Amino acid sequence: MGPVAGTAAPSAALPTSEMPAGGPFREPGLLARVLPFAVVAILAEASLALPPGAQSPLAVVISVLLLAVTAAAFGLPWARLPAWASVLVPLVYTGSVLALILAAGTASGAGIVILIPLIWTALFHRRWESGCIVLAIITVEVVISLTPVVVPDSVIARRVLLWASLGTLISVAAHGLRDRIRCSQVRSARLQESLREVTVMEDRERIAADLRDKVIQQIFAAGLALQGAASLTAEREVRRRVESSVADLDRAIKLVRQAIFGLEHRLPGPGLREDVLDLCGGLTPVPEVTFSGAVDDALNPGARTQLLGMLGEALRLISGRSVPSRITIAAGEDSCLAVIEVEMIPDLPGTDDEAAPRLTCLRDAAARAGVAVDIDLVPGGARLAWRFPVGSAPGEAASPPVGVAGP
Repeated sequence: MGPVAGTAAPSAALPTSEMPAGGPFREPGLLARVLPFAVVAILAEASLALPPGAQSPLAVVISVLLLAVTAAAFGLPWARLPAWASVLVPLVYTGSVLALILAAGTASGAGIVILIPLIWTALFHRRWESGCIVLAIITVEVVISLTPVVVPDSVIARRVLLWASLGTLISVAAHGLRDRIRCSQVRSARLQESLREVTVMEDRERIAADLRDKVIQQIFAAGLALQGAASLTAEREVRRRVESSVADLDRAIKLVRQAIFGLEHRLPGPGLREDVLDLCGGLTPVPEVTFSGAVDDALNPGARTQLLGMLGEALRLISGRSVPSRITIAAGEDSCLAVIEVEMIPDLPGTDDEAAPRLTCLRDAAARAGVAVDIDLVPGGARLAWRFPVGSAPGEAASPPVGVAGP
């Protein structure tokens, strides 16, 4: 029994119209489903040995025979039997309980086991089958109500035994059912999350396809048209402006292609692009931030955290006397390069004198982290660059200076 032993019962999860013939008696986990009910049934029969004993030997024999028929029914070829035949098993056991009550006496306390077939059908059968068992139980109650009541001698032990057994059965079954419901809710939540991810990926692929097939083609066609128009004029200024516009369109195409790559290959959760933009969002003035290549997927989480920490430390150290004018993150096949271009604030005394100690402090902080930073001082500013090997782990990102030239 699935709820009783913690084993899932596939038959109980099937809709009424899809339950196979004899499903409760031939699905996987049958032993776990049957064992608790069998233990209670055997205890109920054994309770006849308690005082005052059985009042009708014939009723005892009938009860035992019907219980044996119930047990033998589990071995029937249910796949070849009609679907309605499964209700006969709990009905036969209900008859066994009626004989048991008549054998022990209506005041013996054995009547509590009449709930066993009701619990079984409620857990594993269809609704109409439970209705049949309810009618059978009503019939049993009518029969025992018409039977003369014999004053019992001692029925306390029997009642304690049967109530404890059945209470344990109901308790374990209810907790097993709750566990199964909880597992179903967890599976449903996972399926919903997977469905949301698939939907997002489909939307990204659709947007990327539209950008690739429509937007880039339109921009490229506009660039070709401008190049053709430039060849029709002899004015150098006009040609220069047209060629500048064509170059701007080429850069726009490059940015759109980067966006397409990000849409098609974006990993779940925020990427390096979003983290860098968040880092720069509080700066005044906001620097120009550009990305090149598959930046989001270039570094593992440890190396990405290390890079963001160093960028934040650099921005903190250069603040006050200088401002970052441009931040560039470029991902290649072998490494991810991060560059900060700094402009010193003019007309402030001591600007050049304070720049060197600040940058030296930054170089020392990067060295302690195991990463080499290349710092180039140029007139009116500086350039700071880090290179992280693609796929490097924290502490393995150190590399020689990258030799970024000054402006």
